[in-house]
Amino acid sequence: MHMLQDKVALITGASSGIGHATARLFARHGARLVLAGRDWARLAALVAQLEGEGGQAVALAGDVCDEAHAQALVELAVGRFGGLDIAFNNAGDLGPMGPTDAVSLAEWRRALEVNLTGAFLGAKHQLPALVARGGGALLFTGTFVGYTVGFPGMAAYAAAKAGLVGLTKALAVEYGDRGVRVNALLPGGTDTPMGRAVANSPEALAHVRSLHALGRIATPDEIAGSALYLASGLGAFTTGVALLADGGVSLKR
Repeated sequence: MHMLQDKVALITGASSGIGHATARLFARHGARLVLAGRDWARLAALVAQLEGEGGQAVALAGDVCDEAHAQALVELAVGRFGGLDIAFNNAGDLGPMGPTDAVSLAEWRRALEVNLTGAFLGAKHQLPALVARGGGALLFTGTFVGYTVGFPGMAAYAAAKAGLVGLTKALAVEYGDRGVRVNALLPGGTDTPMGRAVANSPEALAHVRSLHALGRIATPDEIAGSALYLASGLGAFTTGVALLADGGVSLKR
């Protein structure tokens, strides 16, 4: 069953990790893809892979903090595929790690720019295109960090990602009567480049695994499955939620 047959989906942060896995899963379910990220070579390789498997995809490299890039992605979706049905604002960055009193103002601002403002800019341009199609699904990648669990040394990241939950709820109410569902996906520990930057030693990885009720961290494919639920008809009556896909880490803490 192809749950996204002929839907047009835009995914940021698609060059690796959760975004990369979601692009592959969405393509297998029939979506036509507009992919964004900072690494053009990885994006091009992903497009070639998807097209080699019979999918349709196009990529545009850029910075999610650049409003012109956000607008260009939507224009690409409309120009290439005729519209936009799904937008997954997944790009993010850990930002500064360490004591809060050692975080510079520039580091703080950059963390908020990438993780929160970048998502806002994406949504700002995606929402009119979604409405023009009669509705659709708008997704953000958040995190359990700063939502159900506090970790020392991650203040900027936690604050920015927690802000996405408030943005999600506001947009869900603002655009619900126009057919747009807005949700935030909150993964637990996941085997991605960002996750490995936190669990950067065997001891750290063992500790992170132990925090989860399932006793392990997720694969990117598992988080992509939750994104598919929120983006597809399976989640047709789900909006305004912060969906924890965290392996029970919030329970154990």
